[in-house]
Amino acid sequence: MKVTLNKTDNVNGIIAIELEKPDYQENVDKSLNQFRQKANIPGFRQGKIPKGIIQKMYGKSILAEEINKLVSNELYKYIKENELNILGEPLPNEEEQKTIDFDKDENFEFKFDVALAPEFELPLNKRDTLIYYNVKLEDDLLDKQYDAYKQNYGSYKKVEGETVETDLIKGKISEIDNGEPKENLIEIENGMIMPSYIKDEETKKKFVGAKVGDTVVFNPKTAYDNNAAEIASLLQIAKENVADVDSDFSFEIQEVTRYEEAAMEQELFDKVLGEGVVSSEEEFKVKVTELLNNQFKPAADNLFMKSARELILKKLKDVEFPDVFLKRWLLVANEKNTAETIENDYPKIAEDLKYHLSKEKIVKEQDIKIENSDLETFAAEVARAQFAQYGMSNVPADVLENYVKRMLGDQNTVRNMYDQLVENKVMEWLKQTVKVNEKEIPSKDFEKLLSEDKEEK
Repeated sequence: MKVTLNKTDNVNGIIAIELEKPDYQENVDKSLNQFRQKANIPGFRQGKIPKGIIQKMYGKSILAEEINKLVSNELYKYIKENELNILGEPLPNEEEQKTIDFDKDENFEFKFDVALAPEFELPLNKRDTLIYYNVKLEDDLLDKQYDAYKQNYGSYKKVEGETVETDLIKGKISEIDNGEPKENLIEIENGMIMPSYIKDEETKKKFVGAKVGDTVVFNPKTAYDNNAAEIASLLQIAKENVADVDSDFSFEIQEVTRYEEAAMEQELFDKVLGEGVVSSEEEFKVKVTELLNNQFKPAADNLFMKSARELILKKLKDVEFPDVFLKRWLLVANEKNTAETIENDYPKIAEDLKYHLSKEKIVKEQDIKIENSDLETFAAEVARAQFAQYGMSNVPADVLENYVKRMLGDQNTVRNMYDQLVENKVMEWLKQTVKVNEKEIPSKDFEKLLSEDKEEK
């Protein structure tokens, strides 16, 4: 067997595979014997069919199958062993390939066209300039976030005085008839009502200003404008039974609680950030600002890498590419493609491929590697960021650990994280190689910039 590569130019080549009978005959004989043991032919017992009959009936197809397997294996073995950086997949040569006759030939030659990745330099240096945006949150956005924390981590406290709309009133609700308990009445020992949710203003006024020990008489259907779901919830009955309820009810107020926002003090700091992370309001605000700014980092990184991509493609605009082969391969690789769609899409495809090759070159030359420990650390960072988006900055260690384990157990998630880690390391190399102008930008302007970038796509 002989396998050779003939480079027709810098980015195209032909791999020739020459086979002689000893290269494939053993595999053919083995397959024939296996087929002989399994074949069912009328007039012969299974496994006792003469070899000559099997050869005559199936020899050609088995020969073709074994040679195809051998050629395919040798083709990719040659590419791997010789570390050929090919683009797309090898395609049968349409010009030099000789006609194959499995009936007569014993020696065969197969030829495949291959596209070779171009060799190029990536001339990046400190004369090249890229912008990196550092997002600054406006004071009003920060104030809204502090208020949200105080609201989220507040608590209900008992009130002895008069109620207000937003208080939670607890007590006994009883169905009445002419001011007296009704026979077979509906009675709820642990009733709850919040005046702000009452739709009828006259009913709402009865509860606002009331105190513990007072009894308020009201009609649920009037109070909630015949909303069956709200009435059923209040009276703890099935929704379909609401139509049967027309009575007034008494509400004996037993407890009033009022929601109070958390104070800007250590208890709040510990709940938001974790115990002992900060010890003063000033430190808390610095840390929260840092956390919120970090939420913009992925978008800032993406804008930086988009600019880097444009710079790299500009540097590589004259790099030779196997355009004819790639268009042919794209047509074969996807049956939905047409010559017209490929012609229209090819410029972007070629740019994407050039950029991909440039990143591969950086990874190889800079010996960039991703270890398991990198993935574990990054998974924890991603998990924290995801929780933070929902205002959960202080996630218990066991919850975070279990979430990270689930992430690392998903192959697609691991693959995406691996690609992102490679991208991050390429970005760090770029920042060290070119001149980076860091530009501070208000978050509102940055979001506008992102919106404009999205529209361009």
